[in-house]
Amino acid sequence: MLLVAIATSALAFSGCKKSSPEGCGYSESTLVAPASEVATLQAYITANHPTAIQHPSGLFYEITAPGSGANPSICSKVTVKYSGYLTTGAKFDENLTGVTFSLGDLIVGWQKGLPLVKKSGSITLYIPPSLGYGNRPVGSIPANSYLVFYIQLVDVQ
Repeated sequence: MLLVAIATSALAFSGCKKSSPEGCGYSESTLVAPASEVATLQAYITANHPTAIQHPSGLFYEITAPGSGANPSICSKVTVKYSGYLTTGAKFDENLTGVTFSLGDLIVGWQKGLPLVKKSGSITLYIPPSLGYGNRPVGSIPANSYLVFYIQLVDVQ
């Protein structure tokens, strides 16, 4: 399972940070994808998912269900069900039973995208390499991969 890889990659690719107002030990990343990655991802989005919205960080997203209640923050523990794919359509990871982790431990793409929905919400994230695993391979994910995650936010603590 790549959950450990997701968590550990966040530490390596977190970029410059600003302090979290909650004082939980995690900080929000200010990392923004380079224009070349955004342009490549934009071409994929235009061809395959034209309703996706660009986030200021350079990822794209589609909210399937907004959910209700509070949005998660960098300091939240979140329980999610998810599937992860490369833009080629190859699945590299999936957990449909639900798994809980600290949002601050995950890749920047999840840190930026998951707070866009509330508990019981669903979102699809299209993540450029610099907000994912960067230039190194992780498990079956090649270096410099563009990622697609289908995520259901089951709970926020």
